[in-house]
Amino acid sequence: MPFSSLPPLLSEALSARGYAAPTPVQAAVLEAEPARDLIVSAQTGSGKTVAFGLAMAAQLLENGSLPFVREPLALVIAPTRELALQVSRELVWLYEKAGARIATCVGGMDPSKERRSLSQGAHIVVGTPGRLRDHLERGALDLSALRAVVLDEADEMLDMGFREDLEEILDATWAERRTLLFSATMPKPIVALAKRYQRDALRISTVGEDRGHGDISYQAVTVAPADIENAVVNLLRYHDAESAMLFCATRDNVRRLHASLLERGFDAVALSGEHSQNERNQAMQALRDRRARLCVATDVAARGIDLPTLSLVIHVELPRDAETLQHRSGRTGRAGKKGTAVLIVPYPRRKRVEAMLRGARIAAEWIGAPTPEEIRSKDRERLLEALLEPVEADDEDRELGRRLLTERSPEEVAAALVRAHRARMPAPEELLDQGSGPAPRPDGPRAGFEDTVWFRMDIGRRHNADPRWLLPLLCRRGHITKNDIGAIRIAASETLFEIPRAAAARFTAALKRTAGGDPEGEGGIRIEPVEGTPREAARQNRRAGPPPPRHGAKPVYRAKANRQR
Repeated sequence: MPFSSLPPLLSEALSARGYAAPTPVQAAVLEAEPARDLIVSAQTGSGKTVAFGLAMAAQLLENGSLPFVREPLALVIAPTRELALQVSRELVWLYEKAGARIATCVGGMDPSKERRSLSQGAHIVVGTPGRLRDHLERGALDLSALRAVVLDEADEMLDMGFREDLEEILDATWAERRTLLFSATMPKPIVALAKRYQRDALRISTVGEDRGHGDISYQAVTVAPADIENAVVNLLRYHDAESAMLFCATRDNVRRLHASLLERGFDAVALSGEHSQNERNQAMQALRDRRARLCVATDVAARGIDLPTLSLVIHVELPRDAETLQHRSGRTGRAGKKGTAVLIVPYPRRKRVEAMLRGARIAAEWIGAPTPEEIRSKDRERLLEALLEPVEADDEDRELGRRLLTERSPEEVAAALVRAHRARMPAPEELLDQGSGPAPRPDGPRAGFEDTVWFRMDIGRRHNADPRWLLPLLCRRGHITKNDIGAIRIAASETLFEIPRAAAARFTAALKRTAGGDPEGEGGIRIEPVEGTPREAARQNRRAGPPPPRHGAKPVYRAKANRQR
């Protein structure tokens, strides 16, 4: 259905905002029967807010205009304040010519003002589940006349624990209402909710076989775990995005990364659950008016953020699942614009990320973090492009330029200009490993391990020995770091490993101090130096016969291994 077939007030509003043709989700919703319930799967940035705004027109408009009301005719429920505010802004311009009154009810705002707005009559109410439930229980929100209800990002609301709030709100509505359920994914709880509160719902999906955004290119950057923050810095410097969003898993990590980026000279704001609504509003305004270019956020805090200039998303900490990956990445690549989503993948997590990408049917390019030289090369390109752009200069500027040229050569003036531009750029970071993965073992010993001492542990494959718990054990017993441990060779009944000779005496002394303290655990494992190479040690073992049976730690580690299976 083209926009021209809509009521004139709505088609005029769409034309004024530059909408020429409906997006796939908008077209699918408009083609459905005007009174039928809908279950819509559409990705973030697909135009779904306008889609359900247009779908509600059949329930809101009477003879092309809105009637006078005391109780709301439509209700939109969103998971977060930011998303609810964004939806409210979209509906305001869409129904402005129709004279719609829209009330927004979200946490962090003055509830008394919201109650006054509701008492004055609103055609549409937009809110978050908790605040809407509060108004409902206090008698400020009357849903008896409701004709349409929209659950926006329903999967996220259930993930956030709003099931009881949603059920109480929906149970208070008119049974003959129209229910539109929008959800990027359809897990079992969403299916159960739809069965309970919808009638003969039409299923619409515009996600398609490729669940990733077509306008988003995905990259996976492999790094050493200790290099994650440095990789973030280099990615920001390399892409030099007009606006970028960086996702962390917790508010503490948001705080730390935000402080680190500010210290390095980046213009950044932070969004997490610890920020007040006023702080969040200030952060969003700084992003909109370009005073800040970076936003460090948690998943929940970033819901509903819509920045037209956002072209880069960095998953600083890996998303918990494919759905979270898509929700995060969907902040960019919107409205036909191109975007880039980068996952920073510590080497030990690569297999998990590969499985997640396969499940999401996303083809990501696996690359290494940008090197300082690659960043400097990009800087030179951008600098030349910026300085060669035509500029408008007044007489005062030209006079100052002539004075500079009388005292300095053109090369010196140009060099000073280049230096001034570069001074505004944070320095790139040197990473431990600039490759796309752990480097293959070179011929000969690893750097720092040219002269080593080999040690033996009296546990092996029979005792479920595994490097994942052997490394921390050696660090605790020997008071060293994992960088001090070279090759590890696990045999049937023993494990051999190498330590640089410079650290061997200190390591041996620490072993003596930590031995025997826990005879049934780590302290009961015998660790001792061996003479010569592992091959020579093996020959000595064969001549000495099989080792005595182990007691002590063996059952502990066998139990651990069994629990992991």
